[in-house]
Amino acid sequence: DENENFFIVDRLKELIKYKGFQVAPAELEALLLTHQSVADASVVGVFVESEATEYPIAYVHVKPGVEQTDELKKDIQKHVADNAAPCKKLRGGVVFIDQVPKSASGKILRKQLRARASEDFAKLNQ
Repeated sequence: DENENFFIVDRLKELIKYKGFQVAPAELEALLLTHQSVADASVVGVFVESEATEYPIAYVHVKPGVEQTDELKKDIQKHVADNAAPCKKLRGGVVFIDQVPKSASGKILRKQLRARASEDFAKLNQ
């Protein structure tokens, strides 16, 4: 905050470690949901060996009738960059999915997304 106090706003094991900064997926997910084209979203960290850090990668389910384009991915990344701290940019990219995986109680199943994050990041950066 303005007094340079640090608050943990998510589960520690879910935090993304970007170059010494702690990035809370829930904070980025809430921000993603403010984008006019996003129906649901989840954010996980993907380890980037060349940088020795994690990048936030967003899995986005768009609203009905919204076309899934590269332009929309860039717009979603810009939306986050314009409204969050620089360390919270979606450097891992945006991946469109049909549905955010959730448990019966509605909890996001991040483990499923983390399992595919490295492969998705590699595809985005070919």
